[in-house]
Amino acid sequence: MSASPAAGARAHSGPSSDFIEKHRAQNPSSRTILVTGATAGIGLAVANHLLASPAQHLLILAGRKVDVLNELAANNPDRVITRPGDMADLEYVEHVLRDIDLVGRLDALVLNHGTLGASLRIVDTAVDEWERTFRINVSSYVALVRSALPLLRTTKGRIVFTSSGAASNAYSSWGAYGASKAAINHLAMTLKNEEPDVIAVSVRPGVVDTAMQVDIREKYLQNMDEQDQAKFIGAKRDGKLLPPEKPGHVIAELAVRAGNELSGLFLR
Repeated sequence: MSASPAAGARAHSGPSSDFIEKHRAQNPSSRTILVTGATAGIGLAVANHLLASPAQHLLILAGRKVDVLNELAANNPDRVITRPGDMADLEYVEHVLRDIDLVGRLDALVLNHGTLGASLRIVDTAVDEWERTFRINVSSYVALVRSALPLLRTTKGRIVFTSSGAASNAYSSWGAYGASKAAINHLAMTLKNEEPDVIAVSVRPGVVDTAMQVDIREKYLQNMDEQDQAKFIGAKRDGKLLPPEKPGHVIAELAVRAGNELSGLFLR
């Protein structure tokens, strides 16, 4: 998995092509999987679950927290390659897979990164804030899917999108976020029609105890309707937030095992 640095990314190390070929021969259940947003929350839970699997999966991990990526690579030097960077930078996104020698194989994408955006009501939101939210939550997904499709067709691979209940339930001040997640669900449906050899699913993970929930409570609550404020405050107070490992483990297994019958679906 030797690679040259992508735009906006630092140099990094990873397993060699010879190692990958030998590893795959010795571990026929091993899959090569890209996980984005892999340095916190659900994405980190996905990465840890896949790394703990006896199948000995090979991972490409993308995220913004370089220290977390370095630790994951240090603990798994033969099975992890890191791609630090910001998904708002589409030049970086275009190079995430392009510069990596995958020895002709990629089995799955877990596209988990995203942003809530400014969390403002439409009347108060600048159009460029909507554009930035869609760049991170939609355009970068499309760019990664386009880069991966030639390899995923060959492996009859899988794409798992982390979506949200906001895709189908409107919250005041979440317009850009909810619309972008609805677009992701539509992307999965479109891929089902256009790419019959690739399984694409989107997942609603539930209300999860992540940094986004902290931001909702501490930064954006005043922009929401009162009943929605009460919902998110109450979820934390009453211990109803899911640990990231709950949806993370499900998403990780979908990346390895999702069947054709799930393609195009929005899963809860």
